[in-house]
Amino acid sequence: MYPAERHAAILAGARHGDGALLVAELSSRLGVTPETIRRDLAVLERQGLIRRHHGGAVLTRRSAFEPSLQRRREGERIERAAVARLVVEQLPAEGVVLLDSGAMTLEVAALLPHASRLLVVTNSLPIVALLGGRPRLTVLALPGRVRAVTQATVGAWTVERLSGLHADVAVLGANGVGLTAGATTTLPEEAEVKRAMLAISRRRILAVTAAKFGTTSFHRAAGLDEFDQIVTDDGIDPDTVDALAESGPELLLATT
Repeated sequence: MYPAERHAAILAGARHGDGALLVAELSSRLGVTPETIRRDLAVLERQGLIRRHHGGAVLTRRSAFEPSLQRRREGERIERAAVARLVVEQLPAEGVVLLDSGAMTLEVAALLPHASRLLVVTNSLPIVALLGGRPRLTVLALPGRVRAVTQATVGAWTVERLSGLHADVAVLGANGVGLTAGATTTLPEEAEVKRAMLAISRRRILAVTAAKFGTTSFHRAAGLDEFDQIVTDDGIDPDTVDALAESGPELLLATT
């Protein structure tokens, strides 16, 4: 088992349990020495995903669970709506727009003008359900395995279908954003879909609330320099604004 696979197994086991990680137990379960487990835990601690203590570690609050789509929609409603409105202003009246799955992109979809003649391509079942009845819009639902937590299609079929497309704009969300870590998400399948969307898009927008900055999830989807625009709300820390100004993308702040 490669180190990255062990790291994923360690975090997955803790998330499905009580969040506690014991060196002896992990060593036995994963078939490696305690020294190897301690090195793994040190790596995860540097990533901010766990906090070590004598004999083991515990998950940090930000990595302890992946919230359901409903829980994410319930939080930061005002900020998310403001960001989504600003994102919609950046979209063309016609063309191909990619929306990945998540509370932010669902908000963007809800705010699309009814007069839009966009072709919306998405792996989000809630977005498909929301936009499917609009006569002027065309919606393409990406195939794949459906994740129960996010109601998103993921996997090889999803990525393969995207590889044959071209889009004018991609709008992506993230579970966490770091200046170095970039846009991150909880599972590799979600990160793969985001990367596939970025690869086929002429313009790329990262849409997140300010609260997402400074937190990281386990899997990196893209560096911040891979986006053309970052849209967030005006609650963002001024130091972060200064740092983002040096990262390359245009930063747009929504008023809340």
